[in-house]
Amino acid sequence: MSRVPSRDTGPEVVVRRALHRSGYRFRLHRADLPGSPDIVLPRFRTAVFVHGCFWHGHHCKRGTLPRSNASYWESKIRRNQERDRTAQQALREQGWRTRVIWTCAIDSGVQDLLDFLHEEET
Repeated sequence: MSRVPSRDTGPEVVVRRALHRSGYRFRLHRADLPGSPDIVLPRFRTAVFVHGCFWHGHHCKRGTLPRSNASYWESKIRRNQERDRTAQQALREQGWRTRVIWTCAIDSGVQDLLDFLHEEET
């Protein structure tokens, strides 16, 4: 687990490149915000989390838990999900909008985010 990066992951870089290519400017990993969102678009008061399906318990093929030591993994993923909910709720209470992009649907997630930002501009 120590070799799994928490920042600058492949899916996160894909989202950042798409945003930058579309002309949006953003900040990375703002520690002063709850949950330290992966990407923060201050102009739109939007925080984006790029979640790995396994680590955050997404219900897809990539989100299946290992059979060995199952109780450990279930507990760990449950804690991650609770931490995600708490951080997103705290951000919403501070007036931020939150978006989650799952790695299994990175292309559609990026397009949804770009569409959302484009709508906010007009």
